[in-house]
Amino acid sequence: MSETGYETAFGLGEDGQAPANALSTLRRLWRSADDQHGKLFIVLFCVIAYTLLSVLGPLYSAHVVDLLWEGIKASLSRGQVFHVAWDYGGLEILLLFSLYGGAWIFYTLMSFLMASFAEQLSLRLRTQISEKLNRLPLSLYDRTKTGDILSRATNDLDKMSEALQTGLLKLFTAAGMITGSLIMMFQFHLGLTLIFLAFMALSLILTRIFSQKTLRCAAKRQQSVGVLTGLVEEAYTGRSVIKAFHREEESAAQLHQATQELAQASQKADFLINAINPAIRLVNRLGQVGIALLAGKLLIDGALTVGRFQAFFQYVYQAAEPLTEAAYMINSMQSALACVERTYRLLDEEEMSPEPAHPVVPSSSQGRIVFEKVAFGYAPERLLMKNISFTAEKGQKIAIVGSTGAGKTTLVNLLMRFYEIRKGRILLDGTDIRLMTRAQLRSHFGMVLQDTWLFQGTIAENIAYGRPNATREEIIAAARAARIDFFIRTLPKGYDTLLSDSEESISAGQRQLLTIARVFLYDPAVLILDEATSSVDTRTEMEISAAMKALMENRTSFVIAHRLSTIVDADLILLMEKGDIIEQGTHQQLLSKNGAYASLYYSQFS
Repeated sequence: MSETGYETAFGLGEDGQAPANALSTLRRLWRSADDQHGKLFIVLFCVIAYTLLSVLGPLYSAHVVDLLWEGIKASLSRGQVFHVAWDYGGLEILLLFSLYGGAWIFYTLMSFLMASFAEQLSLRLRTQISEKLNRLPLSLYDRTKTGDILSRATNDLDKMSEALQTGLLKLFTAAGMITGSLIMMFQFHLGLTLIFLAFMALSLILTRIFSQKTLRCAAKRQQSVGVLTGLVEEAYTGRSVIKAFHREEESAAQLHQATQELAQASQKADFLINAINPAIRLVNRLGQVGIALLAGKLLIDGALTVGRFQAFFQYVYQAAEPLTEAAYMINSMQSALACVERTYRLLDEEEMSPEPAHPVVPSSSQGRIVFEKVAFGYAPERLLMKNISFTAEKGQKIAIVGSTGAGKTTLVNLLMRFYEIRKGRILLDGTDIRLMTRAQLRSHFGMVLQDTWLFQGTIAENIAYGRPNATREEIIAAARAARIDFFIRTLPKGYDTLLSDSEESISAGQRQLLTIARVFLYDPAVLILDEATSSVDTRTEMEISAAMKALMENRTSFVIAHRLSTIVDADLILLMEKGDIIEQGTHQQLLSKNGAYASLYYSQFS
C-alpha cells in the first residue's frame, strides 16, 4: 500500500464523522442523480468486465508461462535455441496482452464516467445551494456562521466528489477483485490461501489498532492548528492594539507556545504515520515469504507448476491491496455521506414565504410608509415587537433612536422584508408590502449602512451597482453630489481604479462616501441611513451634509442615529426600547414631555 494510502486511511484530511442516517442519504443522493443513472449502470458493467478480465489474466498467464516453460525445457534438451512462434506462444501472448489491455480500457472508461458522474452531481448540488441561499431568510444567516455555509458548497461537496471518484470506485473494484482472487487462490492451493488470509488478518488488526491511535493524534494536531490559526489571525487583525499596549512580547510568547504544541502533536502524528507503513509492509512481506517458501517446495515436488506459482502471487497482490485499503474506503464513504447529509440539511432549511401569485404594483412611488399594529419575533412564542404603529408621509425624515439592541435595525429590516412580520401590516403607498414581490418592494429603497461594502471591480462599477446601465456622466454626477469626485480623480486610473472589499488604500470615510454616491445614482423613493456618517470625519461630514439634505428632499428617509444632534430636524422621531416604540414625535415635542427622549438627549450634552 502506498504512503499516501496509509496517510488517508489513518484519518488525515477526514473529519471522522459518520452520517446520522446513511440509508436515507443514499436514497436521496440517488434521486438527486436521476439523470445520471445510466452512467452508473455503465460503470457497474465496466467494473464487472474489469474484474473478470483481471481475474482471468493471471489464470491465463499460468497457461502461457507453463507453455513457454515447457518449450524452453524441450529446446534446451535438444540443444536448440527457443523461439516464440505464432503457432507456439505468439497467439497466447497476444491473447494475454488483450486481456490486460481490455482490463485497462474498462478501468479507464469507468474512471472517466465516474469522474463525470461525481462532478455533474456536485455541480447540481452547488447550483441548488446557490439558488437556496437566495431563498433563505435573513434569520438563518444571523444564527449561522459564514464559514459553515461556505463549507457546504465547497469543502463538503469537494469531499463527496473525491469519495465518489476514488472511494466508491475502489469499493466496487475491490469487492470484485477480492472475491475473484480468493476464489482462484483456493482453486490453486488451499494451504497457501490460508497462510495468506492469516497474515492479512494480522495486518488488518494492526492497521486498526494503530489507526485509532493515529486518529487521536491527528485530531490533536488539527486542534493545535485551529488554535494557532486563531492566534495568528488575532495577532494580525489586532496588531495596532497589540503595539499600542506594548503587548508584542506576550503575543509572541502565545504564538510560540501554540507553535510548540503544534510541532509536538505533528511530530507524534507523523511518526505514527511513517512508522506504521513499514510495519504493515513487514507483516505482508513475512506472509509473502512464508507463501514463497511453501510454494517453492510445492514447485520442487511437482505439485505446483511455474505458471501457477507466478499466477498465485499475482492473485496475492490483487487481493492484498484492496484488503489493506478497506479502512480507507469505508472511512472515505462514511465521511462523504456525512458531508452530503449536511448539504441536504442546508437545502431543507425553511425558506422565505413564497412570492404572491398575482403581485400588486403600486400605481405611483411616493414613499408613504404606514406601520399598522405590527408584531414581530424571531420565534412566534417570543415576540420582540408587539404593537408598532406610525406613519411616515412622503418626503418626511424619520429618525429611529435608542440604545444598542433596542430594535432599530430590526424595524428597518421589517420594512425591507428581510424578516416577515407576525401580525399587523406595513403599507407602501397604500399597498401591503406582502402583496408585492420582494424585488418590486426593494426597488423603492436605497440603503447606506454603517458597515460599508465595496465589491471587486472598478470605482465606477461600485457606484453603479444599483444601476449597472448608468452612463459615465451619471456616475460622475453622483460622485460629485457625494463629494467624492475630487478624490477619485486623484487616483492613478480615476473611475477605472480597481477596488475590493479589503482595499486598504481608501480610508473608511472615502469608502462610505462611495456607498453614498451609489445611493445618489440609484435615486430611490425611500432612503434608509444606518449611521451613514459614522465613519466620516467632522470635516467630511460637513461637506456632505448639504448633499445629504438635497438627497433627502422630497424623499421619505429613515435615519438610524446615535448622535441625537444629527436628527433634531427630523419630522418624526421614534424612540425604541426593547423592540417597542416608547415615545414618538418631533424633537421639540419629545423634549417638552421631559421623558425618556429628553433624558437621553440631555445626557449627551451634559
